[in-house]
Formats: sequence, C-alpha cells, structure tokens
Amino acid sequence: MVKALKTAAALRALAAASMAAAVVTGVALLAGASTDARAEVAAADPIDTAMRTCLARADMSSTAGQLQCMDTARLAWEASIDQSFEKVLAKVPAGQRRRWELSEKRWKAWRTAEMQMLDAVTATTRGTRYQLSEGDLRLQPVRARALALRDVAAAPGGPATPARLRTCLADPQCVHASGDVNHYYRQLVNKMPRRSWPVLWRAQQTWQAYLDATALLGDEDARVDLIGARVATLKKLSEMAGNY
Repeated sequence: MVKALKTAAALRALAAASMAAAVVTGVALLAGASTDARAEVAAADPIDTAMRTCLARADMSSTAGQLQCMDTARLAWEASIDQSFEKVLAKVPAGQRRRWELSEKRWKAWRTAEMQMLDAVTATTRGTRYQLSEGDLRLQPVRARALALRDVAAAPGGPATPARLRTCLADPQCVHASGDVNHYYRQLVNKMPRRSWPVLWRAQQTWQAYLDATALLGDEDARVDLIGARVATLKKLSEMAGNY
C-alpha cells in the first residue's frame, strides 16, 4: 500500500508540475520564478542551474537565445527521462513492464504531436512573449515527467502495483475535468484556422492515448490531476491563439 501511494504521488507531482507550467510565461522563466513547490525542491538540479546561467548570459538575451537555452534544457531533461525509465524497467515486476512501456511509447507520440500543435498556435500570434510561452510549454512537461520518473526509479523496491480504477464515467471528478478539457479544446479549435484542425486533433488524440495508458499506473486522483494539467495547457493555448 505504501509503495502504491508513492507511485501515485509521483504521478500526481508530474501532473501538478505540468499544470503549473502551462500558465508560466517566458517573463517568469527569465526572472527565475519557480512554478510550484516541486520546482523549488528541484531548483538545484544541474539542468535547471545550467538553464538559468544560460538565460542570464548577455549573448543569449535575444528571444532566439532565450529559446535556445530552454531547448537545450529540454533535451537534457529528455535524456534524464530515458535514464530514469531504464531504471524503472529494471525494478518493475514482470507483470507491469508492458504498462510502463506503453505509457512511455504514448508519451513520446504525444510530445511529437504536441510540438506541432504548439507551432500551429504560435504561428497565429505576434510578439516575443508568445514565442517564449511556447518554449516554456515545450520544456515544462518534459521536466515534470523527468522528475516524476526519477522519483519512481529511486523508490525502494521500485514501482508499486497500481490501484484498481473506476471508469471515468463512474468518477464525478474525472467527468468534470474531462468536460473542462472538451470545453477548452473546442475553444481553441474555434480560434484556429481550419487548416490547422488536423494538427490539433492529432495532438488531442495522442494525449488521450497517453492518459489512458498512464492512468493505469496510478490512482484516480492521479488521473484527475493529469487531466487537470491538460485543461491548463488547452486554456493557455486558447488564450494565445490569434493574438496579433
């Protein structure tokens, strides 16, 4: 039971960090503001330290330079994900290995589609603030997953046996959060050019597949938190879209 709670807590931390990150602007990053308590705890991580140092450099003060700093950090966090995931697989019981592998596979598919959606939304905007917001939306979910997988990999005995979940329709919180996802997704679609709709659809479908796979590794609260993180991202993007 304790191990199950630790695994679920790690997934909830991932979602909470993603949700907070979805509303962070480039200005907050430049000021070194943390997104949540988890970010403060991890503030001394070498990847964060290197990014802050990069952002503070005079020769990286342009928008392009700031985005390069964020992108370098994102790539470093992706490498951290790969390292931690291998450690998780080395500890996970044989019966759970496929679930973790499926979650990781769908995570990567979602991030690929999400990058295309972020590009499409930013293309409808003008101003460096939106470019920096896109850079942050690219970076923070990757950082959050890296930290969560690191926690799972470091847990004594490895990942725990997941809890049995009710269907989303049987969980009022899940139903409510899913309704918010649909609301902000429709709001985003309505503000975007019709030619971009297939890109939005792919991003949303791959996110749903990622959610379905990852929710099986945690509990119902973790599932709701993952959905809440998506709500925050879609809300932010719907506010960005079409701002010239």
